[in-house]
Amino acid sequence: QLQLVESGGGLVQAGDSVRLSCVASGGTFNTYIFGWFRQAPGKERDFVASISRQGGGTMYADSVKGRATITRNNAENTVWLHMSRPKSEETAVYYCAAGQGVDLTQQQNRYAEWGQGTQVTVFS
Repeated sequence: QLQLVESGGGLVQAGDSVRLSCVASGGTFNTYIFGWFRQAPGKERDFVASISRQGGGTMYADSVKGRATITRNNAENTVWLHMSRPKSEETAVYYCAAGQGVDLTQQQNRYAEWGQGTQVTVFS
């Protein structure tokens, strides 16, 4: 079973940038698509970005298009989410998720494996 560990969260100043990492173990990394999701306090968990198995395809939520970049390195079993100019309302727990046997999607129920999340707090 694939295990995911996120890192890179913390305090981030609005207008700065943040890079989150997700390291996977216990599975065949390049057979999974990966996604980043986030859950703000008191709100539902929302899609942020996803990337295809070889990294050639990506998908982004409208709210982060132009500011977020999702990448992966299959040799390092790692996925990253880089976000520039974060806003205070993007304070949330950010989760990495993996899906196998599915095409690129923002549907949470297509991702079977989830990390524990990393807190990102954006301050002004």
